[in-house]
Amino acid sequence: MADVFVSYARNDKGRVARLVRAIQDAGWSVWWDPAIAPGQEFDAQIAAELKQALAVLVVWTPTSVASRWVRGEARDGADRHILIPVRFDKAELPIDVRALHTIDLDGEASGDVGLQAMLDGLAAVIERKRAPAAPLPAAAAPITRSAYASICVLPFANMSGDAEQEYFSDGITEDIIIDLSKVSALSVISRNSAFVFKGRHVDVPKVARELAVSHVLEGSVRKAGGRVRITAQLIDGKSNDHVWAERYDRDLEDIFALQDEIAHAVVHALKLRLLPAEKQAIEKHGTDSVEAYNVYLMARQHYLSSTEVDLRRAEEIIRLCKRATEIDPRYARAWALLGLGYVILRYVRGGSDREGMDAADRALALDPGLAEAHSIKARIYSEAGQFDLASAEIERALQLDPESYEVNRSAAYLRYRQHRLADAAVYFRKAMAQQENEVTSANMLICCLDAIGDRQGALQTARAMLERVEAMLAQDPNNAAALAYGAAALAMLGDTGRAKECMNRALLLDPDHVKLRYNFACDLAAKIKDREAALEMIGPIFAVVARGMLNHAKVDPDLDSLREDPRFKAMVSAAEARLSAEESGESKQPG
Repeated sequence: MADVFVSYARNDKGRVARLVRAIQDAGWSVWWDPAIAPGQEFDAQIAAELKQALAVLVVWTPTSVASRWVRGEARDGADRHILIPVRFDKAELPIDVRALHTIDLDGEASGDVGLQAMLDGLAAVIERKRAPAAPLPAAAAPITRSAYASICVLPFANMSGDAEQEYFSDGITEDIIIDLSKVSALSVISRNSAFVFKGRHVDVPKVARELAVSHVLEGSVRKAGGRVRITAQLIDGKSNDHVWAERYDRDLEDIFALQDEIAHAVVHALKLRLLPAEKQAIEKHGTDSVEAYNVYLMARQHYLSSTEVDLRRAEEIIRLCKRATEIDPRYARAWALLGLGYVILRYVRGGSDREGMDAADRALALDPGLAEAHSIKARIYSEAGQFDLASAEIERALQLDPESYEVNRSAAYLRYRQHRLADAAVYFRKAMAQQENEVTSANMLICCLDAIGDRQGALQTARAMLERVEAMLAQDPNNAAALAYGAAALAMLGDTGRAKECMNRALLLDPDHVKLRYNFACDLAAKIKDREAALEMIGPIFAVVARGMLNHAKVDPDLDSLREDPRFKAMVSAAEARLSAEESGESKQPG
């Protein structure tokens, strides 16, 4: 049995490996799940190792906080007074362990000082557990940074001379990150952390220090006609020297082979060993069709660049994904995104959930391990009120890919619908961090934090959202959705006058947008405290609202101040009667 049991989320493996190496260098034995031998019973060995450990190190990140296994292991360690918690990315700690001192390992603290504090804590715990005569390892000895290779892949610059091609360079970057993440000997910074630097001139050594990585990969993509040029350079994060650089000029049809070449070149330059299974995983692509891949990237960019309930964008996603699946009927990711398009469409416009479920099932038939497809089924089950089925699907999705933006969004909405607002806030916060232009999750996070009494957190999120809105409006001053989210942020911050100005301007630009009016009603009710204006704003919405939005309104804490008003009750009842009649008529139609 090991001295130290390490509890963490699997997607944080790279950062955890550096901590494990430091603990081992200090002289203690470590158990973490890579130590499980083939054929051993997973749950049984975890329970045995956890019970026998002298100390439990829990690594809190936005991912691990959402894991019920990590939280359970942390509680066990805390109950036995042997828990040492550390934290990355300012993760919001579970309520039941917030009283414990937690070592922050962000920024400069991720170096020797932070590691030493962690080791000192472990030494104190282990000393209490061991017999007095047992020798202790020299935890106070200077710690040398692990030689474990780590890398940040910066967003490749779009050099095509066409901003519309941004989706392609972003897609290439994401795929390289995914490929390198399959190398067990390499720690890879997640997409959300890397894309913070998109469009910025970066000081590579500074980036390396901030992210605690040994190397940085940067490059550019130029796509024109049937040709693509990709430049890539691997830089030593400490010396700022080039370790490897290459320029590729190829036919667009060679894009998959080109991505493989870049991944293999990085592995070779870092002198890492690539296992046969890892080589096969890198060379496995969701499709062999470059045309289908290109159309899928366009569809995903539409999803990432739109607000959650944008009818026009949902229709575009569906149209593009249908085309991708026509080109390659075995493209699982395109089927999954098609299902998500249908989920959004149904939320806004109503109708059957059959098309969304069929697309998700088709994706899972092609790729049973596709986390996004499970998360789509969770959304559909949640809309139907089947929360047990929804929870099972979202747990599976989080196991498969806890870093997925789509998965975290679905987890957030499920917990929100279940009125588990503190849990929903965890996922909304992570989704907000994963996309630099994310304002929908930011707005939902404000709602959750305000409802659970974390006003300071809500104000901080509102300020961050306002910065994002201002950047969006600098690109397009007539972006009605951006104005709407700006109104929400300003209302939360107490600037009622400017908030109402944004509302009025947004409604002039897009007077029939149901979601804008719904959000304004929430702002007026919860933040500005103007009940009459809120009722006036929301009245026309209930006359046309679809089932998904009505179900959302029923649990929305922003509308709590209206619920006992007879006018509000009448609106809800009328909407229920209208929708029931419509749904009854649809069920009686043949076919």
